[in-house]
Amino acid sequence: MNYPFWDIPFGYGMMMATIATIHVFVSHFAIGGGLYLVVAETLARRNQDKLKLDFLKTLSRFFILVTLVFGALTGVAIWFIIGLLNPAGTEALIHHFVWGWAAEWCFFAIEILAAILYYYGWEKMSARNHLILGWIYFIAAWMSLFIINGILSFMLTPDGWLTSGSFCEGFFNDTFWSSLVLRTGICVMLAGLYSTLVVSRYKKSDFKASIVRLNAVWGLVGLAIMWPAFAWFWESIPDSITTLAREAMPTTTSSEALAWWFGELLLIGFLLVGLLLHKRVNLVVSIIMMALGLAWFGSFEWMRESIRKPYVIYDYMYGNGLELAKADTYSEDGLLPHIKYRTGDDGADLFRRACRNCHTIDGYHPLKPALDGTDEVFIAGLIKGADVFKGNMPPFLGTEVEANLIAAHLYKQLDHRSLKDIYNLDGVDLGRKVYQVRCGKCHEFYGFNDKSESLLDLEPEDVHDILDMAGDFADEMPPFTGDDTEREALVRYLQYMTEQAKESTE
Repeated sequence: MNYPFWDIPFGYGMMMATIATIHVFVSHFAIGGGLYLVVAETLARRNQDKLKLDFLKTLSRFFILVTLVFGALTGVAIWFIIGLLNPAGTEALIHHFVWGWAAEWCFFAIEILAAILYYYGWEKMSARNHLILGWIYFIAAWMSLFIINGILSFMLTPDGWLTSGSFCEGFFNDTFWSSLVLRTGICVMLAGLYSTLVVSRYKKSDFKASIVRLNAVWGLVGLAIMWPAFAWFWESIPDSITTLAREAMPTTTSSEALAWWFGELLLIGFLLVGLLLHKRVNLVVSIIMMALGLAWFGSFEWMRESIRKPYVIYDYMYGNGLELAKADTYSEDGLLPHIKYRTGDDGADLFRRACRNCHTIDGYHPLKPALDGTDEVFIAGLIKGADVFKGNMPPFLGTEVEANLIAAHLYKQLDHRSLKDIYNLDGVDLGRKVYQVRCGKCHEFYGFNDKSESLLDLEPEDVHDILDMAGDFADEMPPFTGDDTEREALVRYLQYMTEQAKESTE
């Protein structure tokens, strides 16, 4: 909390995901494309294939523009964005891996210089020296991946670094090798996709068909590396993390499922393009294949980022930038004394520091739909028990007074009508909405933290007794503060669910 807060109207997650996904899609091609160029040039020179050499020269111009211009710009954008969105996390990564970053920037400088010289050397260098330059480019680019992969995988599985602070223990962590092999496979696959995009604009010919078939092989080889490595990556993550993700983090599981699904579509696409459509590939087909590749990459990155929640560095720092080691200090002092830049509105400042990294009022991960129709007491109770919600939230580390300040800040921006009036519901439907708003964040019927055994098959008066005592069951459980209409509707909904359960067992 030593930095000013960048308060933007839309969610941090969407902003970071958009820029990061586009950048990694280009940066991985920068590696795979380098390998593609130097391997294809070696074969073309051996066969004295002038047509292919001319195509590779054209591809290298596209390669320079995409990787050195667009890739470099989005790379700078990532540093700019992460520095604003999570300065504490960025600071931690720079401090703990300062020599790693220094080495990566050296490799990046070699990569840039080699790429420029490789492009301009087509007509001005001997074949041998040109190929040597191509290999220098590829090795430097892959070494950049090697280093960045170590730091990215460290954020999910910092392992022994948490106790030793050792660079090597943090860098060569549990997911390092599986992630490196996976990303290398992605690089190979993307080389096939990008090359197909370039050759798709050529006129129909046997040469074009041969290049398309070659690119399909690159894509299939990339997938053959990616699929087992993706499964290996998931298995490399500690069971405690994956089990929690399966139980309580639908974003992670749905992203993982999407990654497998898009991978299957890519496999079908490469087979069709390589075996049946190699003479008919046009710009539209190549763009569809590129879109599938981008969708796969987006799904994977979304899964990788979401499974780390609620941390930015697992077991070290929460997504809101608060360090676990200082939790007792925050709980004792409160958060306000540790916020260096304050606006005079304590509730707003606390909301920004504790919640705003992941939630907006009515944009990304909105709070308004989840809290409309509730009250300050209920909201404060939710804040104090945030770490038991479905979705893996961090605990609230401030004081009770600060939780009340955030609740008051949020309440001012909500719809103050009753749930009945907001959603125009009655009876069982209203009861379902009441359960969803007041109970469903922590208890799902037959799902996350299921309490059906204790709630179903009760007499109405027993349910009323439970609602009267709700705030006393646990520190993290808010009291039931709905009005009499909501209370009766909730009782009716629970009776309805009881009848449904009995019918399903008959």
